[in-house]
This record gives sequence, C-alpha cells and structure tokens, in this order.
Amino acid sequence: MNTNEALRVLAEVTVSQWGMLTTAQANARGISRVLLSRLAKAGHLVRLSHGVYRDAGVPIDRFEDLRAAWLSTEPKKLAEDRMKNLAHGVVVGGTSAAQLHGIGDLWAERHEFVARDRKQSQRTEIRYRRRLLEDQDVTLVEGIPVMRIERTLADLLEETRELSLVADALRDAVKVQQLDVARMTALLEPLAERNGFRRHDGKSLLGRLLEIAGLDVDSKAMRISQDIALTEKVVQHYQAMKSSSGREQSGSVPIIDFSQAWSPSAHSWGIYNYLTPVSTGTRTS
Repeated sequence: MNTNEALRVLAEVTVSQWGMLTTAQANARGISRVLLSRLAKAGHLVRLSHGVYRDAGVPIDRFEDLRAAWLSTEPKKLAEDRMKNLAHGVVVGGTSAAQLHGIGDLWAERHEFVARDRKQSQRTEIRYRRRLLEDQDVTLVEGIPVMRIERTLADLLEETRELSLVADALRDAVKVQQLDVARMTALLEPLAERNGFRRHDGKSLLGRLLEIAGLDVDSKAMRISQDIALTEKVVQHYQAMKSSSGREQSGSVPIIDFSQAWSPSAHSWGIYNYLTPVSTGTRTS
C-alpha cells in the first residue's frame, strides 16, 4: 500500500475520531505498524501516546491527551460504535471528569476511567476503577463519554473523602448548569454514614456540602443583606407580590424566591429552586 492510499484509508477513521486513530484500527485496515511509523516520520501523522496517532493537519486540542487515552482503552473499536451505549463502555470519571466539566481545583495526575468490567493497564498514566453506571449518569462532554456532574461530585467525595474539595467543585458546578438535586441526593446516600451523618441521609450530606460552598439559604440571605442593590430588588419583589395578592394574612411571612434575585452572571443561585419549592402563598409564623 502506497502513502497516498494509506492516508486515504486512515482519513476514513480519523474523520470521526478528532483526527485520531489507534494502531489496532490501522492494522485492521491493512496498514502495518511499520507503515504507520513511516507516515509519522514523514510528517503525516503525530504519535500522541503508545498506539495512538493524530493526523498532523488537525489542530491540537486541549483535551487531546484525554481523548487519546480514552481511544486506547478499547483500541480496536471505533469511537462511533462506542458511543451507542455509553454507560456500558469506558467512561471518564474522578478528577478527570471534574476537569472535563470544568469544576473544582482538583489536579488529575492520571487519566481516570471507570468501566463495568475489571480492567487493568500497565501504563502509569491511566487508572481504571470498576463502576456500574446507569444511563442517566453518563453524558458526552467535548465528545467524550463522562460521568454527569452529579455522579462526578459523588465519585469525587467517595475517592477523596474531602468535603471542602467537593464543596468547591459543587460551587463551580452550579455555575455550569442546574443540578438534578434529587439524583444528587440519591447518589450521596451510600456516602452519608462515612461522612458523619445518619445512614443513607444523603439530604443532610448535600446540605452540608452546600453550606461549606456557601450555597445554602442562610449563606444566601447573608449575602443579600450585605448587598444594598440586591436587598432593594428583594424588597421590590416582595412589594410586587403583596400588591398582586391584594392582601396579606395577619402574622404571616412571605416565602420569597431568591433564585432570580442574583445578577445573571452569578448562576450559583440557580440551585435554590431545586432545594426549596417556591410558594406564592404564606406560612404561619
């Protein structure tokens, strides 16, 4: 097989894999390791890691190393085939998942992956753990299968056992998206007792994480009281609500939705809607 023909064959693979391919995928298409090496020496390919190459014409990606590592975990399979059943394949987890989501200040010393079946690697830069993930706990970020943010946070707590580190990641997470608090609570239930709470009390554990992160209701109320402009908005909100109701019951306290009071750039308050259902009525004091 000549160079031009080999490059054409390889392009059929790299086009759907971020410009990458594995040695096993090339071999399955009649391209030997020797020919791959020659193509790399000629500048057509770039060797990324053991058994993984990138088309030299494809720009470098910030997650290139992670993509290459993920491809190497099942080197014979094409990425598009592996995407058909995410939860049953190799999924990015732990600190690698946190970095992919852009949450927390955790530094991944190795590429962390989870899989249903026990897997091992002699490569020091890759770490496997066994996890039985549900479909709802896996998604695609930057085209790579990864634990959803809720599952990532629970995974981090299980691995690090550091509430403060996970709280930092949680603070970042609510800026990225609104969390499924019901799912988050369920995932924290098995970790409650080891973190000083009653067995299966995931709600209290989540509450503690929110408190450390400064996302609990008391912390929000304190921040509102310290911001004059924000306090004025809350008062205006209350007055509008009072006016629309036409009356206020004696001895009652209005339940105000503070989730929209914060400026649009500070998304960290969005979680309030999930934690406390907002009522337009009153409660007796």
